Amino acid sequence: MSCAALLGLRGPRLLGAAARPPRWGRRRSSGGGGCEPPAGAAVRIGCASAFWGDTAAAVPQLLYGGKLDFLVFDYLSEITMSLLTAAKARSPLLGYAPDFVSAAMAPYIKDIHRKGVRVISNAGGINPLACAAALEEVAKKAGVDLKIAVVAGDDIMSEKENLKGAGITDVESGKQFPESIHSMNVYLGARPISRALDLGADIVVTGRCVDSGIVLGPLIHSFGWNRDDFDLLAAGSLAGHLIECGAQCTGGIFTDWHAVPDWHNIGFPIVECSSEGDFILSKPPDTGGLISFGTVAEQLVYELGNPQRYLLPDVTCDFSEVSITEVPGFDGGAVKVHGAKGLPPSMFYKVNATYLDGFRATAVCPVGGPKAVEKGKRTAESILQRTRLIFSQLGYEDYSAVNVQVLGSEDTYGPHARRSIDGGPREAVIWLAVHHKQKKAVEIFSREIAAAGTGMAPGLTGIVGGRPRVSPVLKPFFFYYPKSNVQISLFLNGQHVETFEEDLTFASDEAVSFDPPKISSELKDLPSGPHTYRLEDLAYTRSGDKGNSANIGVIARHPLYYPYLKKTLTAQALENYFQHLLEREKPDEELVTRYELPGIHGLNFVLKNSLGGGGIASLRSDPQGKALGQMLLDFQIKNVPDLKSLIE
Repeated sequence: MSCAALLGLRGPRLLGAAARPPRWGRRRSSGGGGCEPPAGAAVRIGCASAFWGDTAAAVPQLLYGGKLDFLVFDYLSEITMSLLTAAKARSPLLGYAPDFVSAAMAPYIKDIHRKGVRVISNAGGINPLACAAALEEVAKKAGVDLKIAVVAGDDIMSEKENLKGAGITDVESGKQFPESIHSMNVYLGARPISRALDLGADIVVTGRCVDSGIVLGPLIHSFGWNRDDFDLLAAGSLAGHLIECGAQCTGGIFTDWHAVPDWHNIGFPIVECSSEGDFILSKPPDTGGLISFGTVAEQLVYELGNPQRYLLPDVTCDFSEVSITEVPGFDGGAVKVHGAKGLPPSMFYKVNATYLDGFRATAVCPVGGPKAVEKGKRTAESILQRTRLIFSQLGYEDYSAVNVQVLGSEDTYGPHARRSIDGGPREAVIWLAVHHKQKKAVEIFSREIAAAGTGMAPGLTGIVGGRPRVSPVLKPFFFYYPKSNVQISLFLNGQHVETFEEDLTFASDEAVSFDPPKISSELKDLPSGPHTYRLEDLAYTRSGDKGNSANIGVIARHPLYYPYLKKTLTAQALENYFQHLLEREKPDEELVTRYELPGIHGLNFVLKNSLGGGGIASLRSDPQGKALGQMLLDFQIKNVPDLKSLIE
């Protein structure tokens, strides 16, 4: 469906831009907090959560050692939204991240109030009003008077029937709009958060918004950045992008993990931002972890697509020339980040919808003794044969999909696996996952796992977690939706106080650009030589996911290595390397795209159809591509000179 057609879904009112609202001045929080920083002062923002389930140790660390103005929490991912959607279907009181209320806020709410630290979180998930109501109960019991705001309006399920016949297709796969839509949430931006803070909110709870918006919102509020201050908005979005995943930028999952001290007390990130958009990223003193060029550059490329067109509701970002410079004198390290550029945002929001597509279960079973891998594979195949026989007897269809892996045999490495001698490892783990349209069929599979312990291979020690749980498969579906169709409501302590109007004055009328990336010409005249290096010797890597696509960022350890990485690590080279994981839907489809980030001497690869469906739709043991960057570290950089001597 064309963008123009989408804009016409509700008639002429969609085509007019709303009047530009006045800039809102800084407000003193009536909940006991202090004034916002005066003009020219820096604002300190700490992030205490990267996902639903992150450590509770981050809050006291940042609250008591971070000297913060704002404390933010990121809880949502596509997988989390699917889980919260299922939870709300069970009870109207569910659908948010309860850990935010019980573990992150309740124990510390008096000190948060006393210190005047203001809180922003997307923990509201599918049900932000219920989350805020639970917070109000916590504040009441603690005897503190806090203004708790809710940003609502991301849920557009009321538009389901209008969209069914509108010709909408998934932005990645091109599939038609599903019949069995379970949820639809737009990724809201930072402006509604900023406005809630303008209204005096001490705590702002949102539903679905872009992760970086929980940082950009307080920066807009504090500095009064305008809608056309695109470079500043891009810088604030970059600050949010870097810290939204918590300890991932302070040494967590770093390529050089062995160099990162004290994981048990890893420091969570703080950005100290100026009104000019520059910022320093650090962590509280006396904490573990590490902040360096490498740790922060890895996070820059995490879950990144085209670095020159990083699409957000408030700004289109260009991160390709961002520089990261280590700053001396900080306990545990710090870096200064500079160089983000911005362009006008789209007139469209991205929408994360979910739809029901059958049921799944996964059996995980350790097996020991000689030839453990062979025993594991035969056990898995025998379970599938037995259940298929039962299906046939009962008149059920075959499985929609199955995935058999034996962890410990390097199945995920495909042709790059290192096969051990003498029958392979003597310990392995069966990973057997299935998908079926009918719940009863998956329940049969679940019941048939335990019988393998007495009727199949010796050395099967049990079922991890007990009988496999049968769960619905809620697959993601992404599309673009006009911003002017979305009504955003602001609530304060349960009362509706304002309808937020998105100003489209500076938005672009193009929903998204699919221009092919510009790649600099290969350096054919580079000296060659007899040496071979593993990629890990020359670069850092990090991988992440977006739907059924993965990205792998590669950053040169030294600028002099960068030309050799560019010459060797082509899109075709990575497609060949990961061909065992890529699913081609069209004969000549290019599944890997390469982008360049010269500012950090980096490359970013996007691998389409690489995750077996991605998220909870994937039956693989790595549905989010977390290990792909690690797998690439063994890639061979061949026929090069002695590169190590270049930097000595």
